[in-house]
Amino acid sequence: MHAVSRFYSNPGATELFDALAAHKEDVQAQIGSVPGFVSYTLFHSDDGGVSITVCQDKAGTDASLAVARDWIKQKLPNLKVNPPGVSEGEVILNVSA
Repeated sequence: MHAVSRFYSNPGATELFDALAAHKEDVQAQIGSVPGFVSYTLFHSDDGGVSITVCQDKAGTDASLAVARDWIKQKLPNLKVNPPGVSEGEVILNVSA
């Protein structure tokens, strides 16, 4: 499996995560359609938010970026947000309930 974390900070990051929270079902449908999708987590941070995407391979996490970028362009065309910091790599341990 492959994971990618994206760290968004102001300006615009809080507004982005508020919009994502307001459209949970749509976001879930879009990101869940990515080939090899495993999981997607969003959470607010002090100055914006973080997304964590896990897919079966790097091609899936790359595809998730394109899906997210297209969704933001379509749903939030006037939102200005700094590009995220990105950290990614192969999953070495995945524990879930």
